[in-house]
Amino acid sequence: MAKDPICGMYVDETTATIVSVLGDKKYYFCSTGCKEQFDEPEIALRKNKIATSVSWLLGIPVLIITYAPFQYSSYLIFALATIVQFYPGMRFYRGFIDGLRSKSTNMDTLIAVGTTTAYVYSALMVIIHAGAAGIGVYFDASALIIALIRTGGLMEDMTKERAASATLRLMELQPSTARLIVNGKEENVPVEQLDSGDMVLVKPGERVPVDGVVREGRSEVDQSLVTGESVPVPVAPGDSVIGGSMNTTGSFTLEATTVGQDSALSKIIEMVTDAKEGRASIQKLADRVSSYFVPIVVTAALVSAFSWFFAGRVGLTFSILAFVSVIVVACPCALGIATPAALMVGAGKGAENGILIKGGEALEISRKVDTVLLDKTGTITRGMPSVTAVRATGGKSADEVASIFASLESFSEHPVARAAAAWAAEKGLSIPRAQDFASIPGKGVTGRVDGRLCWAGNPAFAMEMSNPPPARHLMQSVTESEDSGKTVVLIGSEGSCFGLAELEDSVRPGVRDAVSELKGMGLDVIMLTGDNERAARLVSEAAGITNYRAGLRPEEKQQVISELQKGGHVVAMVGDGVNDAPSLALADLGIAIGSGTDVAKSSGNMILMKNDLHDVAAALMLGRRTIAKIKQNLFWAFAYNSALIPVAAGVLVPFFGIGMYNYLPMVSALAMAFSSTTVVTNSLLLKRFNPGRLRRDAPEGSRPAKTSPA
Repeated sequence: MAKDPICGMYVDETTATIVSVLGDKKYYFCSTGCKEQFDEPEIALRKNKIATSVSWLLGIPVLIITYAPFQYSSYLIFALATIVQFYPGMRFYRGFIDGLRSKSTNMDTLIAVGTTTAYVYSALMVIIHAGAAGIGVYFDASALIIALIRTGGLMEDMTKERAASATLRLMELQPSTARLIVNGKEENVPVEQLDSGDMVLVKPGERVPVDGVVREGRSEVDQSLVTGESVPVPVAPGDSVIGGSMNTTGSFTLEATTVGQDSALSKIIEMVTDAKEGRASIQKLADRVSSYFVPIVVTAALVSAFSWFFAGRVGLTFSILAFVSVIVVACPCALGIATPAALMVGAGKGAENGILIKGGEALEISRKVDTVLLDKTGTITRGMPSVTAVRATGGKSADEVASIFASLESFSEHPVARAAAAWAAEKGLSIPRAQDFASIPGKGVTGRVDGRLCWAGNPAFAMEMSNPPPARHLMQSVTESEDSGKTVVLIGSEGSCFGLAELEDSVRPGVRDAVSELKGMGLDVIMLTGDNERAARLVSEAAGITNYRAGLRPEEKQQVISELQKGGHVVAMVGDGVNDAPSLALADLGIAIGSGTDVAKSSGNMILMKNDLHDVAAALMLGRRTIAKIKQNLFWAFAYNSALIPVAAGVLVPFFGIGMYNYLPMVSALAMAFSSTTVVTNSLLLKRFNPGRLRRDAPEGSRPAKTSPA
């Protein structure tokens, strides 16, 4: 069964005839009205405003004249009510007919049946009594029910429009044209015509048209509406920039890397849009109830009406009004939107803060997380290690060792590769091209340099590749370097080890505070790294983490996750969106941090666009807040229907008399419209979510201590 993305009702995919295709996804609808609202929301909203206005402009006179009749007034209110019934009310008839065609029922079924019953009964009374004044007609009930429900729908549409504002703002970031450089000349072209590899000029005050890498020039770009990062980011040759960000100071030329639907901005918009259709497991109960709700309600309404007519002997008029009241008050609009409304607002608020959420399940899981695993390199540390020294033995010079090291790493995407290249460039060394390159995850790399099989890797890999083992004094240097917290890469060729490189990666500023935030939320924090024990210990101490696992290969990180899950823990893995893909995929909740333009490649359920570990706590807290809103919405929706259906059926008649049915249908319509609006408004309260304020307002016992960056 599919779910109507507008009203939330279940639709049988095998019999559904009303569908829309957006991109590569197919959406099913319970009525043409829902489809129109999905396909053309602005036009549907405008039509809804007009129809709602008409329903009130005619419905109020119907109400007044009903209780202040004059000669032939019955004909007048008959005419006015007919317009309301078949113009503003036509939406419900169309939905009712669509439901019959697809052999299903929907929310429009309830409204159409209820209002038609009151309208037809009143019309017959006018005809039978030849328009006499003061006869018992209930055009006011049918007209005002339509007016109230259309008003509730209009308010719901308008609040949904506000909730989707984050997505709309993202869409507006995409420039329509770009300055393409062709043979040294600028040419304005539509962004859609750009291909990967094109060179594009970006001037001050212009938005970056596509994702790319800066090739010439320097500037600062404001990425706040894309990543949530408030401070402009300096960019220079080699730096990545995200399409949609604002260039502030200088001009630069970038090489387009991803364009069209593969761009980071397009992926962000897609994720935010998809999130509102998320299938959090908490919604399954509401879905099951909604799928059987309509026939149950119609049955309950009939039982109520016949019971009052035959057992209560209140007459046909009040029996019909009892039927109408039950039908109208039970309309499950609030159930249908309880989850999508909260998910849409939560996803939009996350996007505003650089937190991308891949659907409702990610939010559901985030509420249950009790253990957070942090990858070291690129998550706790900056992920930009630098070579601090190169040492040689075995007759080679340090420059020769560095040259071979840089050659082997030139094909790798690992941060060590950038460090090796930077060291070689600084020394002005020539870098021969390696052949037959191979990467051994968790160990090192191999390749042929000047015809010889060379390798570079951690000490364990060096022991495997060396025969005899590396010299004692070289291994002593390894121990001394690791004791000082540095990472060591050994370099050799064939069976001999002839040098090493020391690398150092600093801890990100604010990491200790971020770890304290996570602990303050009652979470266990564990650091995972493939680095050596001594380097891992120093980094964990600087980050305030007492539990860590060092020397792990990628598959061993997955083993740690599996062991924790078998022990009953719900695990969130935080790491690089590309390099840690297997671990992110295995964890209950994968959180990719600092993915930037690699959004499309990430395996995470959540993606943090900024390189800020504080956003891990913010993402988990946003998930908790969103699920709390969904629970509140479902509670009020269920409570509303559970409480008011008996009232509509007449449980209060012994206390207030049968005359309460003179106004109960209209009160039922008002309550139904109010319940839907309340659910959406409650969801909109998520817009007040502020990660920065959460940190400032944290209880003293859980507030992170101020420390100097490591």
